[in-house]
Amino acid sequence: MGNGLLVVISGPSGVGKGTVCKRLLSDNDKISLSVSATTREARTGEIDKISYYFIDRKEFEDMVEKDEFLEYAYVHGNYYGTPKKYVLDKIDKGQDVLLEIDIQGALKVKEIYPDGVFIFIMPPSMEELKKRIVNRGTETEEAIARRFETAYKEIEYVFKYDYAVFNDEIGVAVKKIESIIEAERCKVNRQTDIIKKI
Repeated sequence: MGNGLLVVISGPSGVGKGTVCKRLLSDNDKISLSVSATTREARTGEIDKISYYFIDRKEFEDMVEKDEFLEYAYVHGNYYGTPKKYVLDKIDKGQDVLLEIDIQGALKVKEIYPDGVFIFIMPPSMEELKKRIVNRGTETEEAIARRFETAYKEIEYVFKYDYAVFNDEIGVAVKKIESIIEAERCKVNRQTDIIKKI
Protein backbone atom coordinates (compact mmCIF):
# COMPACT_ATOMS: atom_id res chain seq x y z
CA MET A 1 0.00 0.00 0.00
CA GLY A 2 1.06 3.57 -0.69
CA ASN A 3 0.73 6.40 1.76
CA GLY A 4 -2.82 7.40 0.82
CA LEU A 5 -5.56 7.21 3.42
CA LEU A 6 -9.10 5.92 3.11
CA VAL A 7 -11.20 8.46 5.03
CA VAL A 8 -14.71 7.18 5.77
CA ILE A 9 -17.32 9.70 6.92
CA SER A 10 -20.79 8.86 8.14
CA GLY A 11 -23.40 10.01 10.62
CA PRO A 12 -27.14 10.25 11.13
CA SER A 13 -29.49 11.68 8.51
CA GLY A 14 -29.68 15.48 8.60
CA VAL A 15 -26.33 15.96 10.37
CA GLY A 16 -24.81 17.70 7.34
CA LYS A 17 -22.20 15.13 6.27
CA GLY A 18 -22.75 15.93 2.59
CA THR A 19 -22.03 19.62 3.18
CA VAL A 20 -18.97 18.79 5.30
CA CYS A 21 -17.61 16.46 2.59
CA LYS A 22 -18.17 19.02 -0.20
CA ARG A 23 -16.24 21.67 1.74
CA LEU A 24 -13.47 19.20 2.62
CA LEU A 25 -13.06 18.27 -1.06
CA SER A 26 -13.14 21.87 -2.29
CA ASP A 27 -10.49 22.90 0.28
CA ASN A 28 -8.17 19.90 -0.35
CA ASP A 29 -7.09 18.93 -3.86
CA LYS A 30 -5.18 15.89 -2.54
CA ILE A 31 -8.40 14.16 -1.50
CA SER A 32 -10.47 12.27 -4.11
CA LEU A 33 -14.11 11.35 -3.67
CA SER A 34 -14.92 7.68 -4.06
CA VAL A 35 -17.68 7.41 -6.67
CA SER A 36 -20.27 4.72 -5.95
CA ALA A 37 -21.81 2.38 -8.50
CA THR A 38 -25.57 1.99 -8.75
CA THR A 39 -28.17 0.17 -10.83
CA ARG A 40 -30.72 2.99 -10.54
CA GLU A 41 -31.44 5.38 -13.39
CA ALA A 42 -29.54 8.67 -13.47
CA ARG A 43 -31.55 11.66 -12.23
CA THR A 44 -31.62 15.02 -13.98
CA GLY A 45 -28.22 16.70 -13.71
CA GLU A 46 -26.36 13.54 -12.63
CA ILE A 47 -23.32 12.61 -14.70
CA ASP A 48 -22.03 9.08 -15.25
CA LYS A 49 -18.64 8.40 -13.57
CA ILE A 50 -18.93 11.69 -11.61
CA SER A 51 -22.22 11.41 -9.69
CA TYR A 52 -22.24 7.60 -9.85
CA TYR A 53 -21.11 4.78 -12.09
CA PHE A 54 -24.49 3.94 -13.62
CA ILE A 55 -24.42 0.25 -14.52
CA ASP A 56 -27.04 -2.41 -15.18
CA ARG A 57 -28.05 -5.12 -12.72
CA LYS A 58 -26.14 -7.90 -14.49
CA GLU A 59 -22.89 -5.92 -14.51
CA PHE A 60 -23.34 -5.09 -10.82
CA GLU A 61 -24.02 -8.72 -9.90
CA ASP A 62 -20.98 -9.81 -11.95
CA MET A 63 -18.86 -7.35 -9.95
CA VAL A 64 -20.28 -8.79 -6.69
CA GLU A 65 -19.40 -12.29 -7.91
CA LYS A 66 -15.82 -11.16 -8.64
CA ASP A 67 -15.49 -9.47 -5.20
CA GLU A 68 -15.00 -6.04 -6.79
CA PHE A 69 -16.79 -4.01 -4.10
CA LEU A 70 -15.53 -2.82 -0.72
CA GLU A 71 -19.19 -2.91 0.30
CA TYR A 72 -22.58 -2.96 -1.39
CA ALA A 73 -26.24 -2.89 -0.45
CA TYR A 74 -29.66 -3.41 -2.04
CA VAL A 75 -31.85 -0.40 -1.24
CA HIS A 76 -35.36 0.39 -2.55
CA GLY A 77 -35.04 -1.97 -5.50
CA ASN A 78 -31.55 -0.90 -6.58
CA TYR A 79 -27.98 -1.89 -5.82
CA TYR A 80 -25.39 0.60 -4.53
CA GLY A 81 -21.72 -0.22 -3.96
CA THR A 82 -18.19 1.11 -3.53
CA PRO A 83 -15.87 -0.18 -6.30
CA LYS A 84 -12.72 -1.54 -4.69
CA LYS A 85 -10.27 -0.96 -7.59
CA TYR A 86 -10.74 2.83 -7.78
CA VAL A 87 -10.20 3.25 -4.03
CA LEU A 88 -7.15 0.95 -3.75
CA ASP A 89 -5.50 2.36 -6.92
CA LYS A 90 -5.74 5.91 -5.54
CA ILE A 91 -4.39 4.85 -2.12
CA ASP A 92 -1.50 2.99 -3.81
CA LYS A 93 -0.60 6.21 -5.60
CA GLY A 94 -0.49 8.11 -2.29
CA GLN A 95 -3.83 9.86 -2.82
CA ASP A 96 -6.31 10.15 0.04
CA VAL A 97 -9.81 8.88 -0.78
CA LEU A 98 -12.99 10.16 0.87
CA LEU A 99 -15.92 7.81 1.24
CA GLU A 100 -19.21 9.34 2.43
CA ILE A 101 -21.36 6.36 3.30
CA ASP A 102 -24.11 5.12 5.59
CA ILE A 103 -23.22 3.46 8.90
CA GLN A 104 -23.86 -0.15 7.80
CA GLY A 105 -21.65 0.37 4.73
CA ALA A 106 -18.92 1.98 6.82
CA LEU A 107 -18.84 -0.96 9.23
CA LYS A 108 -18.55 -3.39 6.28
CA VAL A 109 -15.63 -1.35 4.93
CA LYS A 110 -14.00 -1.43 8.37
CA GLU A 111 -14.08 -5.24 8.35
CA ILE A 112 -12.34 -5.37 4.96
CA TYR A 113 -10.09 -2.33 5.37
CA PRO A 114 -9.45 -1.69 9.09
CA ASP A 115 -6.56 0.65 8.20
CA GLY A 116 -9.08 3.31 7.11
CA VAL A 117 -9.82 6.44 9.15
CA PHE A 118 -13.42 6.26 10.34
CA ILE A 119 -15.03 9.59 11.31
CA PHE A 120 -18.55 9.98 12.69
CA ILE A 121 -20.25 13.37 12.21
CA MET A 122 -22.31 14.28 15.28
CA PRO A 123 -25.04 16.92 15.54
CA PRO A 124 -24.38 19.78 18.01
CA SER A 125 -27.52 18.57 19.83
CA MET A 126 -30.57 16.42 19.11
CA GLU A 127 -32.73 19.58 19.12
CA GLU A 128 -30.54 21.10 16.39
CA LEU A 129 -30.67 17.86 14.39
CA LYS A 130 -34.48 17.86 14.52
CA LYS A 131 -34.53 21.50 13.41
CA ARG A 132 -32.27 20.69 10.42
CA ILE A 133 -34.48 17.77 9.38
CA VAL A 134 -37.64 19.91 9.69
CA ASN A 135 -36.03 22.85 7.82
CA ARG A 136 -35.44 20.66 4.77
CA GLY A 137 -39.19 21.01 4.24
CA THR A 138 -39.33 17.86 2.12
CA GLU A 139 -41.02 15.40 4.46
CA THR A 140 -44.24 14.77 6.36
CA GLU A 141 -44.37 15.00 10.16
CA GLU A 142 -44.53 11.21 10.31
CA ALA A 143 -41.40 10.85 8.13
CA ILE A 144 -39.58 13.46 10.26
CA ALA A 145 -40.45 11.54 13.45
CA ARG A 146 -39.19 8.31 11.85
CA ARG A 147 -35.91 9.94 10.73
CA PHE A 148 -35.40 11.41 14.19
CA GLU A 149 -35.99 8.05 15.87
CA THR A 150 -33.54 6.42 13.44
CA ALA A 151 -30.96 9.14 14.16
CA TYR A 152 -31.08 8.30 17.89
CA LYS A 153 -30.31 4.65 17.09
CA GLU A 154 -27.57 5.58 14.59
CA ILE A 155 -25.73 7.77 17.10
CA GLU A 156 -25.13 4.69 19.26
CA TYR A 157 -22.73 3.47 16.54
CA VAL A 158 -20.32 6.36 17.19
CA PHE A 159 -18.23 4.10 19.45
CA LYS A 160 -17.36 1.85 16.50
CA TYR A 161 -15.59 4.80 14.80
CA ASP A 162 -12.11 6.23 15.40
CA TYR A 163 -13.20 9.86 15.73
CA ALA A 164 -16.31 11.94 16.43
CA VAL A 165 -16.60 15.47 15.00
CA PHE A 166 -19.47 17.72 16.06
CA ASN A 167 -20.90 19.66 13.12
CA ASP A 168 -21.80 22.86 14.93
CA GLU A 169 -20.08 25.21 12.49
CA ILE A 170 -19.10 23.84 9.09
CA GLY A 171 -15.68 25.51 8.86
CA VAL A 172 -14.67 24.28 12.33
CA ALA A 173 -15.84 20.71 11.57
CA VAL A 174 -13.81 20.65 8.33
CA LYS A 175 -10.69 21.96 10.12
CA LYS A 176 -11.02 19.17 12.70
CA ILE A 177 -11.25 16.54 9.94
CA GLU A 178 -8.17 18.04 8.24
CA SER A 179 -6.33 17.82 11.59
CA ILE A 180 -7.36 14.18 11.99
CA ILE A 181 -6.06 13.37 8.48
CA GLU A 182 -2.75 15.15 9.20
CA ALA A 183 -2.34 13.32 12.53
CA GLU A 184 -3.09 9.96 10.85
CA ARG A 185 -0.40 10.65 8.22
CA CYS A 186 2.11 11.19 11.06
CA LYS A 187 1.43 7.81 12.69
CA VAL A 188 4.63 5.77 12.77
CA ASN A 189 2.96 2.63 11.38
CA ARG A 190 1.89 4.59 8.27
CA GLN A 191 5.42 5.86 7.55
CA THR A 192 6.98 2.79 5.97
CA ASP A 193 10.05 4.72 4.85
CA ILE A 194 10.63 6.60 8.11
CA ILE A 195 14.16 5.20 8.63
CA LYS A 196 15.20 6.12 5.08
CA LYS A 197 14.32 9.76 5.81
CA ILE A 198 16.81 10.02 8.67
